[in-house]
Amino acid sequence: MRIVSVDVAVIGAGTAGLAAYRAVKAKGLTAVIIEGGAYGTTCARVGCMPSKLLIAAADAAHEARHTAPFGVHIDGEVRIDGAEVMDRVRRERDRFVGFVVKGVETIPAGDKLVGHARFIDNTVLEVGGHTEVHARRVVIATGSSPKIAASFRELGDRLIVNDDVFGWHDLPESIAVFGPGVIGLELGQALSRLGVRVRLFGKRCTVGPLTDPAVRSVALEAFAGEFAFDADAKVLDMKKDGDQAVLRFIDHDGREVTERFDYVLAATGREANVHHLGLENTTLELDKNGVPVFDKETLQCGASPVFIAGDANNFLPLLHEAADEGRTAGENAARYPDVKPGHRRATIAVVFSDPQIAMVGQRYADLEEGRFVTGEVSFEDQGRSRVMLKNKGLMHVYADKDTGRFLGAEWLGPRAENIAHTLAWACQMRLTVNEMLDMPFYHPVIEEGLRTALRDAAAKLGA
Repeated sequence: MRIVSVDVAVIGAGTAGLAAYRAVKAKGLTAVIIEGGAYGTTCARVGCMPSKLLIAAADAAHEARHTAPFGVHIDGEVRIDGAEVMDRVRRERDRFVGFVVKGVETIPAGDKLVGHARFIDNTVLEVGGHTEVHARRVVIATGSSPKIAASFRELGDRLIVNDDVFGWHDLPESIAVFGPGVIGLELGQALSRLGVRVRLFGKRCTVGPLTDPAVRSVALEAFAGEFAFDADAKVLDMKKDGDQAVLRFIDHDGREVTERFDYVLAATGREANVHHLGLENTTLELDKNGVPVFDKETLQCGASPVFIAGDANNFLPLLHEAADEGRTAGENAARYPDVKPGHRRATIAVVFSDPQIAMVGQRYADLEEGRFVTGEVSFEDQGRSRVMLKNKGLMHVYADKDTGRFLGAEWLGPRAENIAHTLAWACQMRLTVNEMLDMPFYHPVIEEGLRTALRDAAAKLGA
């Protein structure tokens, strides 16, 4: 077996791993980056980018069907060619993956190892049965995978995860989606708008990542009005019958229903890819999910020379967070034992549904009762939203009762992805509500709805 000695070994060549590797090399140290699968990040291959391609097609179909209220009439039926839709999704997906692969190709061949890595001890790794890596420090950046409950296994090849959707060559006639989180909500609505019969199953009336009960209620009403959405499902039985899945459940009216679907999409969460790393051979403390216990600021695992970044630590599983964490982990691995907190930006999350969902800063669930005020705006009568017939949604902004500082927001509404950035900047700059109201607002724009919510918060702070 070949032996390689380096300063830092990075396990995983995704967003976090590549950022960690580059950070180490920028410090002038030696490093190897180890990848056991195909090159190409989760975002580019099976996440952010292919899902947005599918959503873009769905939005085009939806807009074409809803022109009549503007006095614009399209003669004939809107025809969706599923094969053409999926062909574009795959082609453009491969293009995005290609950009990532080109970046990997710039890494010197001697710095890349192909094969699955396992720990022999804290800093010695066996890779693919062909190489033993002796490192002074290690960065774990192995990403995550869909988590599937045992109850779904009865469905055999009728069970899919989001990764499988983007390999389709045509659209199915029907699909049951389990999990109204980000993935389930985005894909469920998109497939429905593309003519697929969809039923979305949830638990405890959750909708996306929302924690504010009022906003969640408005979101549930909006989505349930567009496609079948059992927000607190009671599924009695699931089985495979031929080339279909048969589901027996209690619907929202209390009736027992049996439906057949071409596929069942399990979008019930993701888990860190750490269970085949041989962590039992290390001295690392593991949490109840088998993930190394780590410091969220430095990403160091205990006092060891091991760091964990990106989806592998399951703290903030978002691409921009993975990039930041990878850099922090790489820099701290390079400077170990003199580790330092990395740069944490104001949190921002977006669900690309329609209406969009966004969350910035502290969530409603994070706030202490009695210590904050809530500013509110409904988008139903908001000027620009109504002009565009996008007037669905509710926004709540939260402000500290004592200082007036903007703490965070949760909302459902049009173009939330854009407003979210404005609010994230305000949150990171620790602005007060009054300071935010001193900023310019153009007319007529959707951001005037944000101003209404801020004015409501300011009035409550004044009272």
